[in-house]
Amino acid sequence: MMGVPVWFIVMAMGIFGALIGSFLNVVIWRVPRGLSIVRPASACPQCDQPIAAYDNVPVFSYLLLRGRCRGCSAPISLRYPAVELATALAFAAVAWAAALGAYPVAIVPLLLYWVAISIALALIDLDHQKLPDVITLAAYPVTAVLLAAASALTGDFGRLLTAAIGLVALGGLYILLALGYRGGMGLGDVKLAGALGMLLGWFGWSQLIVGGFSAFVIGGIVGVVLMLTRRAGRRSRIPFGPFMLIGSWVGILAGPTLANVYLTATGLA
Repeated sequence: MMGVPVWFIVMAMGIFGALIGSFLNVVIWRVPRGLSIVRPASACPQCDQPIAAYDNVPVFSYLLLRGRCRGCSAPISLRYPAVELATALAFAAVAWAAALGAYPVAIVPLLLYWVAISIALALIDLDHQKLPDVITLAAYPVTAVLLAAASALTGDFGRLLTAAIGLVALGGLYILLALGYRGGMGLGDVKLAGALGMLLGWFGWSQLIVGGFSAFVIGGIVGVVLMLTRRAGRRSRIPFGPFMLIGSWVGILAGPTLANVYLTATGLA
């Protein structure tokens, strides 16, 4: 918006992100258990006392209550303010990067959407080793509509073609991996892959290739570290969804740079 300072926009997006983070805590807890995210109102899991509005202010309520329930003094998990703070910082970062011209402002709504579901899906997968259909499948129409809107606003409809190619390419790759190696990829990973491919493809070939490949690199490194520290064995099931999401963000944020580094190092540039 003309005349609005960048710092104000970034701060406002950070506050908005904190509020979304508070909602994500509800999603992360309830969706895997098949519970409604609307009713009942949030309550302490120990004493069932409803959480008052003044005790539900993102981050600050946790600090004021010193990490304990007002009613029964039961400890509140540090994850709740951590999710709120992480979402706030990520939303602010997206706004700041857009203000600096890192990507079109028209794509900001979709990036904020993917920030939110990335945090939710990663933590759900880590907790339950599953990626709920209610989130992954909904990402397809939401992503498609917001990509179409971004292309219309920027006048660059060619990006929709690469988005469609990304959907087929990354989704197809994960289907082949799931069929070719039993237990290698879950159906949740396959469903998530197509939506991520659509997102990455819209940004470009470098983002698609780097984003897709980074998931396996990061996953491999973490797997080796876990085995070396004896926190996992060769047969241990490690959720792959978080690596897919982190890898995709690497592709979006640094895809062209990493691609150029690789091509220069190999003499292909």
